[in-house]
Amino acid sequence: MPQLEAITGSLLSEARFQTMCAQYCISLADVEKAHVNIRDFIHLTPVLTSSILNQVTGRNLFFKCELFQKTGSFKIRGALNAVRGLISATSEEKPKAVVTHSSGNHGQALSYAARLEGIPAYIVVPQTAPNCKKLAIQAYGASIVYSGNSDESRENVAKRIVEETEGTMVHPNQEPAVIAGQGTIAMEVLNQLPLVDALVVPVGGGGMAAGIAITVKALRPNVKVYAAEPLNADDCYQSKLRGELTPNPQPPDTIADGVKSSIGLNTWPIIRDLVDDVFTVTEDEIKYATQLVWERMKLLIEPTAGVGVAAVLSQHFQTVSAEVKNICIVLSGGNVDLTSLAWMRQAEKPAP
Repeated sequence: MPQLEAITGSLLSEARFQTMCAQYCISLADVEKAHVNIRDFIHLTPVLTSSILNQVTGRNLFFKCELFQKTGSFKIRGALNAVRGLISATSEEKPKAVVTHSSGNHGQALSYAARLEGIPAYIVVPQTAPNCKKLAIQAYGASIVYSGNSDESRENVAKRIVEETEGTMVHPNQEPAVIAGQGTIAMEVLNQLPLVDALVVPVGGGGMAAGIAITVKALRPNVKVYAAEPLNADDCYQSKLRGELTPNPQPPDTIADGVKSSIGLNTWPIIRDLVDDVFTVTEDEIKYATQLVWERMKLLIEPTAGVGVAAVLSQHFQTVSAEVKNICIVLSGGNVDLTSLAWMRQAEKPAP
């Protein structure tokens, strides 16, 4: 698989970077505003290390533990920034409702953020979403509406719910306020790891990858940003390879349920220009990497978070220059559907 080269192979001049950024839906200023907007309501998640994984990869790996974030994933950053933005934008009047479609993590995050502000939330969820995520959405007080598995089905149902509730749509990865909120991850990483050479980010719809890329390339343009995705859902790789937005032709079949969505019109230009490379990994590689983190680091990450780890463990990643030594992998979430594990399904509830 040939290595993809983005325009950031050499350092961008400040003037050229600013010209490019005018084309994007957010800027560094939006990320900085989001940081101020949400910092008192989220966790500053830790960065952990593993000598075993350093030994396996021959690099210094650092793990940004968004599985410890509120609602169990990074998604609360973008959802909270979007909801708080709606409150300030409407002054004294709150939105009648907020609506989104989500396989689980954004749905949980928006439910939590809406509850903080006393706003009803409606989450359109595919039938195949993990049960633990659906239960969490309901526990945060939101209403679930089911859809088919395709992006088109999700969007159509969400549009209908917006009309019925007179609510406001908060897209899980194309809403600028959501993208800006996800970019705050990079602000933290650059402060926590001053010597970082690269960030590795799972990519589905691309909100996190885009927000991180905008932030990193504005503050530290020499730091690489790599996206990682399942081979079974490789729209980001295909888009970079062809130079045009190339959505997944059908709903992907992957254990990494959080990255089944395709990148979109707002995230694609940022990823096209500012993400240095995209790595794809097989289902077996994702399972192996996830289990390795469970066993060696004792971190209960979900398979979507294992995608970035799998990318760094992959043979393709060995083509990355040895000078890229200090690598931060964003462990995007820890909402694991334990009932999907055979031994958990078979276990009997102990007697009281």
